[in-house]
Amino acid sequence: MNDLWPEYDFTHAQPNPYSKRLKKQITIRLDVDSIDYFKTLAQRTGIPYQSLINLYLADCAAHQRELALSWS
Repeated sequence: MNDLWPEYDFTHAQPNPYSKRLKKQITIRLDVDSIDYFKTLAQRTGIPYQSLINLYLADCAAHQRELALSWS
């Protein structure tokens, strides 16, 4: 039993099976035009812009998309 909060009993608690799907907060620098694009899309869809960015990046990762870069 928990002495700090006796009303909670965690003796039969199990690990969260979704813990690997949790999000991690990071700091990332994005250009203003990219942020504005996702904010405009957020207004049209009703989905928060940070969620839209996450969905887009998750889709790229799921489909193993690679950016075509060429330096001149």
